[in-house]
Amino acid sequence: MKISSQVNTEGFSTEHWYQVGRPALMVGGLLFLVLATVPFWCSGLVVDKLTTLFVYILLAVMWNLLAGYAGLVSVGQQAFLGLGGYFALRLVDIGMSPYPAFIVGALICAVVALVISVFALRLKEGEFAIAMWVTAEVIRILVMFDPIVQGETGTSLLAMNQYAPELRRNINFWFGLLVVAGMLGLVLWLVNSRIGAAAQAIRDDEEAAKSIGIRVMRVKQIIFVVAAFGCALAGSLWLASSVTFQPRTYFGVQWTVFMLFMVLVGGLKTFEGPILGAIVFFLLQEFFGDYGAWYLAGLGVTAILFALYAPNGIWGEWQNRKGVRFLPTGVTLTLKNKE
Repeated sequence: MKISSQVNTEGFSTEHWYQVGRPALMVGGLLFLVLATVPFWCSGLVVDKLTTLFVYILLAVMWNLLAGYAGLVSVGQQAFLGLGGYFALRLVDIGMSPYPAFIVGALICAVVALVISVFALRLKEGEFAIAMWVTAEVIRILVMFDPIVQGETGTSLLAMNQYAPELRRNINFWFGLLVVAGMLGLVLWLVNSRIGAAAQAIRDDEEAAKSIGIRVMRVKQIIFVVAAFGCALAGSLWLASSVTFQPRTYFGVQWTVFMLFMVLVGGLKTFEGPILGAIVFFLLQEFFGDYGAWYLAGLGVTAILFALYAPNGIWGEWQNRKGVRFLPTGVTLTLKNKE
């Protein structure tokens, strides 16, 4: 059965997302150009901090794509963050230059995600979430068996030493900026495409979506693989910045906790919300990260409070109250005034 894309809009005016969001897209383009100049007029500390922020934005947007738009709640996305770093290490070890290795490693990770999706996406809700966490742990153990990783000790990406510290810092920043811009553009296109509409239909009612001809497994796989690819790029960027690779750090479940916090606080099922949530999380970590376990407990309590009393997040609540949407998705139908 084919899904008709024709809608009876007689009596309504139609407005596509790119028409409503054109000013926001222009501002985003201008912000990209300004950020590209940051290494020329900011300190190295600022450049490093912004690179870290790029990692958080990537993770938040990818988790929201998976859970917010497709309804696939995972607590194992750290598997792909860790694999992104691991595959980059392996590719550099066989002679590839670091930055091409970061991209190729993420692509290999996407292939692995496709294989995992064959069995993982057949599971429902809680089963899927737990299965992804188990998968992440199994992958972590397998990675630790690789002699290059040296078990719990981990290893370092010594090839990054070929770049002078300041040059390496700046290249990491520009690499992160390009990756974030590219993935944001891909996600925005995806959620506004037929695939995105189908994913949201599956999220709302999978059986109903299947009954009208949506290829549920195929749509889920596309979303799952894109989200894995984005998380792998985040892992590569983290490796480029930290240089060291330790399995317990890269495959730690705390990454999913961070993703969950950023999306819940910023705004689930919105495009802008996870970006705002990543900024909030980054600021909280800067000011309170030294409090250790108390800081993590505070993040958990805050996430629970938002889930209970502000489920739409900061951006979603503001959006609902003000009725303003900078980058809406889909097509908006407005009733025409009839004389």
